Amino acid sequence: MTNEITSARTRRLLDSLPDLPGVYVFRDSSGKVLYVGKAKSLRKRVMSYFRKSGPKESDKRISRMLKRMHDFDFVTTTNETEALLLEANFIKHHRPPFNIVLRDDKSYPYVAITLDEQFPRVTLTRKPHRQRVAYFGPFVSTGKLRETLDLLGKIFPYRKCRGSVPGRRSGTPCLNYHIGLCLAPCDGRVDSVTYRKMINKVERLMAGKPEGLVEEITEAMEKAAACQHYEEAALWRNRLRALEHLLEKQKATAIGLDSLDVIGVYSEDDTANVQVLQVRDGNLIDRRSFFLKNAAGESEEAVIEQFIIQYYSTPIGLPAELVVSADLTSTEMLKDLLTGQKGSRVDVRPALRGKRRDLWEMAMENAVLAWRQDRLRQADEKSRPARAMEELKAKLGLDQLPFRIECFDISNIAGEHPVGSMVVFEGGLPRKAHYRKFAVRSVSGPDDFAMMAEVIARRYKGARAPGDNNGKDFAAAQGEISWTGPIEVVSSVPDESFSLHPDLIIVDGGAGQVSAATGELRRMKLNNIPVIGLAKREEKIYIPGTSRPLKLPDDSVALGLLKRIRDEAHRFAITYHRQRRADSSESSILDGLPGIGAARKKAILKHFGSPERFLAAGSDELEAVPGLPAKVAREVYAYVNKLGRADHNDV
Repeated sequence: MTNEITSARTRRLLDSLPDLPGVYVFRDSSGKVLYVGKAKSLRKRVMSYFRKSGPKESDKRISRMLKRMHDFDFVTTTNETEALLLEANFIKHHRPPFNIVLRDDKSYPYVAITLDEQFPRVTLTRKPHRQRVAYFGPFVSTGKLRETLDLLGKIFPYRKCRGSVPGRRSGTPCLNYHIGLCLAPCDGRVDSVTYRKMINKVERLMAGKPEGLVEEITEAMEKAAACQHYEEAALWRNRLRALEHLLEKQKATAIGLDSLDVIGVYSEDDTANVQVLQVRDGNLIDRRSFFLKNAAGESEEAVIEQFIIQYYSTPIGLPAELVVSADLTSTEMLKDLLTGQKGSRVDVRPALRGKRRDLWEMAMENAVLAWRQDRLRQADEKSRPARAMEELKAKLGLDQLPFRIECFDISNIAGEHPVGSMVVFEGGLPRKAHYRKFAVRSVSGPDDFAMMAEVIARRYKGARAPGDNNGKDFAAAQGEISWTGPIEVVSSVPDESFSLHPDLIIVDGGAGQVSAATGELRRMKLNNIPVIGLAKREEKIYIPGTSRPLKLPDDSVALGLLKRIRDEAHRFAITYHRQRRADSSESSILDGLPGIGAARKKAILKHFGSPERFLAAGSDELEAVPGLPAKVAREVYAYVNKLGRADHNDV
């Protein structure tokens, strides 16, 4: 199929394209941006999409994009470097589906040092960058990054508390101070100058410049020992060991180069992998792997360009040299862009010979291997739900694949604020629009079995088993029954989740919960719906009519699916239970207070953090609540104390 220009307006735009550098934007019929590209010559580049011969076999993805394209526009620039930067800004803003983007790039964690605070924190973050905060990363493994932060916290006793101001409401130092993991700036035990010097050392270490840190800690340890301050010396010894362990994790063979990043890429089909080898002070300290979406099937040169622009979007961690493929023709343009961004010279050098070439070949080899492993991993993930359902059918003796699974859980504390949850998985994946939650109404006291029975009864009220009533399928909700096609809809406005038939019911619990659920289903003549229970800890499966629970291997894909569904039901129930408990706590204390409406209630809770803190507050503390007039605060204080605090002991 040829890419004919069907729009007269598009033809006119093509005729008016200038022979200048710039950025072009393809849009669909709704105006959504499909693709953003840069060009040395807008006229030549855009016209190439509409050649009469049509796209080559390798450009079928571009053909799919052009089929969706309805219109395009363009912006001219003074040079190609400016076009590259403008393209990056457009991609970042519009997130076009056919452009190269870091896959799940928002999920990459950074180490953030909050330099805008008097006593900075060192934290893991995924939030967008902000001014006066030093960021290091991104990192690939969150687990390894947490280990690194744990070691850093042992080496440098910076504060671990949240918030821009150190400390907690009580004003006393927390446990971290007493075990040597914090200097307690909240209690004035360290001044901001001394604290900031320690933070500067953290920055040096995170930037890959640990020179002198081992010697400093060793000297402090020996000095404390010489003064017979043995506890202090032991503390410095522990910090020294933590630092040595951290440096060992970073250490690699010295390769004789300064500080640079070596970038290798492998691209095939609609994905690509980029490997970044980080060399700092002559040592290869890290290898980072990134996956990119390449829906338009761009060349590896385009992949490298877009990766560099996105990965080095801030000057944080940008070394003075990047080593790239010798085939990359835009090195000068990238050099100008990165130099302007960093504020100092950044070289983009081709891997021609020597150690740089060896490192680049290593990066390329790792990119190929990572891409292949990712493909295998994706294939395994795609097949996992189907394999899990097949295994469930075989192990549980089901008549058909359990495509739709409904799982129930109960949450309460000693019978207080009892709730139930129902989560739905279809084809092994959650269908969150069909989740439902239940406030248990008929049960008083801690009786999980009766609560489960109520939730099951309300879910399947009025439902019919498959095959009943001339083979019509069932649906459930509350109200009168009326058949609509093959699905029985109960109520004039049917609940879509209740109108579908589950192939399997799971209850969170053991034999008791299973018995409660099957008893209700039997009472409603829904015996044909398979029910199982999944107990925590030992992960045993309880099946009605069997004397012993079924135990699947730990690596079973079926067990993995059951656990995922059960845990999701538990999470959903816990969340709803906490919500009801919080609502009850707030209303039991703040409702009915003189002069307190919804806005002031919210301000009080935000200020004190908990109902207990509110009850313990004095008159002066109440008057300090933002947005609460002093007169109203005094009236509230008098009212609470007049009632007597004993009335609120249940909170």
